[in-house]
Amino acid sequence: MMVFQQHYLYWLAGVILLIIALMSWRDSANPRRLTTGLFWFLYGLIFLIGDWSYQLVGDGEQAKQQVHMVVGVLVVLMALIAGFGGVRLGRYHQRSQQQRESSATRLGNRLFVPALAIPLVTVIGVLLFNNLPTLQQAVFGSGNHATLITLFSMTVGCLIGLVIAVKMTHEKPLQPVQEARRLLDSIGWAFILPQILATLGLLFTSAGVGSAISYLTEQYLAVDNRLIAVASYAIGMALLTMVMGNAFAAFPIVTAGIGIPILILQHGGNPAVMAAIGMFSGYCGTLMTPMAANFNIVPAALLDLPDRNAVIKAQLPTGLLLLLVNIFLLYFLLFL
Repeated sequence: MMVFQQHYLYWLAGVILLIIALMSWRDSANPRRLTTGLFWFLYGLIFLIGDWSYQLVGDGEQAKQQVHMVVGVLVVLMALIAGFGGVRLGRYHQRSQQQRESSATRLGNRLFVPALAIPLVTVIGVLLFNNLPTLQQAVFGSGNHATLITLFSMTVGCLIGLVIAVKMTHEKPLQPVQEARRLLDSIGWAFILPQILATLGLLFTSAGVGSAISYLTEQYLAVDNRLIAVASYAIGMALLTMVMGNAFAAFPIVTAGIGIPILILQHGGNPAVMAAIGMFSGYCGTLMTPMAANFNIVPAALLDLPDRNAVIKAQLPTGLLLLLVNIFLLYFLLFL
């Protein structure tokens, strides 16, 4: 019996990116249409490369290494295209300003229905599959599929929201893809930053950065003092997140270097409390760094703000205040 697998979602993303690449190549209004199309084509190709590609070169470790090297070369090519300004805006067959205002007036608050359909369908799907094991096994097969269930439900929610939006706006079916292309071209290279930063976190962990942080912390900070140990962990999460742009990438490094050996093993702290507030401390760093481009730089670009760091400047007081609160929360809750 055929079951749904996670790589099907990757293939869907890859096909959409290839369609966007084809549209970019055909867009004569884009001064860099060839490089823009090539950028999204390479990105789509990466999504299409999976375990099946090992069969083309063999099943051994050397074969896998060759596939990984090919993906690495594609990423380097994408970085070169983005670095030399190869991703530009084109023409997207949009309605006129007057037509958009008229449509917005006609639809009113119903415009929120497609967006709200996504989380609603996601929650329904997760609850349905988790409470009906037979249905879960029929769709996904045996085993633990917690992540896949969420991704699958969210994908279904996006597709349902897309259908609702097309019906409501009376647009052509290809117009949502044009809008996706416009959004991707506006964001540009920053769209792939979360994946690259997450990979960077794995590389840092494998390289032993966590052990180095642990050594430096124990040698140069008075971590025998609980407050200093807690502050080191929370501030370290925020700072490394500011460097890497991603709290998920910073978490395993700082937790391996400070959280587990000092807060848990040395001071006997609660791991659940440490993990929850530690991630929150990382999110404080996210508010204060341009490296979190998808949160801080992209909105400024999409809103045409004159200051590209305006979002960061607005969030900076909140980030610092929350970080201070997190330090005291950790100190008072971690050792209960």
